[in-house]
Amino acid sequence: MQTKITKLLGIKHPIIQGGMQWVGTPELASAVSNAGGLGIVTTLISPTPEEALKEIKRALDMTDKPIGANLTILPTLKPVPYNEYAKAIAKSGVKIVETAGKNPEELMPIFKEAGIKVIHKCTTIQHAKKAEKIGCCAVTLNGFECAGHPGENDIPGLIQIPRAKDQLSIPIIASGGFGDGRGLVAALSLGAEAINMGTRFLATKEAPVHENVKKALVNADENQTKLIFRTLNNTTRIYKNKIAKEIIEMEKRNASIEELAPLVSGIRGKKVFETGDLDYGVWTAGMVAGIINDIPLVDELIKRIIADAENIIKTRLMGIVENQG
Repeated sequence: MQTKITKLLGIKHPIIQGGMQWVGTPELASAVSNAGGLGIVTTLISPTPEEALKEIKRALDMTDKPIGANLTILPTLKPVPYNEYAKAIAKSGVKIVETAGKNPEELMPIFKEAGIKVIHKCTTIQHAKKAEKIGCCAVTLNGFECAGHPGENDIPGLIQIPRAKDQLSIPIIASGGFGDGRGLVAALSLGAEAINMGTRFLATKEAPVHENVKKALVNADENQTKLIFRTLNNTTRIYKNKIAKEIIEMEKRNASIEELAPLVSGIRGKKVFETGDLDYGVWTAGMVAGIINDIPLVDELIKRIIADAENIIKTRLMGIVENQG
């Protein structure tokens, strides 16, 4: 199953593991790459650019397949040396970067000089067109279904992907709600060249999170997420737990980011993944949780998605066409 993205990135399957805070480790990223997808190391897990460089190099030592690095540029209460992280990525030897959040234009010269292909993750077609203009080789489009940041327009992938396909010349990667072969076929049908999965990879054996988190995703349905930060124009989709409900109640009272900060601390989210206390902090999860039914090895998951997608195309879709004849 070759697409423009598999050819562009040199990967076997059109499946990408998106950058995930506390989850995009060398172990998970290399497992995805070894299975034929594109694994991505989340650099901001590391407290310094120097540590990020070591982690990326460690990931490169764990696979002979293409691997990428994620750099998400978000507004923070404390300054983050994004330029130094970008330089560390450029020095590491990876040739693929996933950027997200704010416009990465000021970092593009660093990446281009190192011969790195940049994929920018966007929430709107307007942002995707800007990414194309500044030299990104592809874009990932987050639909409303996705974990993390779905944007403020609430547009699902079913509309956003074909709309983007009509307006962009660079390849599109679909993100939000993808976790099986049915989703992959749908994304390709809409005009995407690959799918980006986060939550689905969270429920795999290699994911560096507590078993309680993985089981929670297996037991969840599509209603087990909540949107927070709507009042701050920074909408974030998270797992629906006690702290999510508390944040929403505070937002109804127009709480400021300073008031919310202690509840949404990244350190508390990290503790959830370490201890399995699902209510201790905020952790992102997408609506795709509704179709997660097991906790497989990464290799098993990717093989299943590809096999199911090929079966759908060959039997159901081709069968419909042949029957019409």
